[in-house]
Amino acid sequence: QVHLVESGGGLVQPGGSLRLSCKVSGVNFRLHDMHWYRQAPGKERALVASIAASGSTMYTESVKDRFTISRDNVRRTVYLQMNSLKPEDTAVYRCSTWRSGVNFWGTGTQVTVSS
Repeated sequence: QVHLVESGGGLVQPGGSLRLSCKVSGVNFRLHDMHWYRQAPGKERALVASIAASGSTMYTESVKDRFTISRDNVRRTVYLQMNSLKPEDTAVYRCSTWRSGVNFWGTGTQVTVSS
């Protein structure tokens, strides 16, 4: 079975930082591209960042230069370092991967940016 478990969310003031983690089991982690998505209240889910099995990364424009995605293949974990957080970053953040044509998701972790 494939499991993705996120952690690291919380309440932070504008300008603060958080690091999200997503622990993965049930796949050969080192061979899989990993993704972070977020969904804010009343909005559709949106891709935030991706990291390929090769290590190459991509970011949505609104988080470039503030967020960093990384992976640890030994710990089977993908991270999202979020700096200079803004109120508009408030959302449930979920990690995702694909296996055999099926998209797997974690349950998510809430990030709230507020003073």
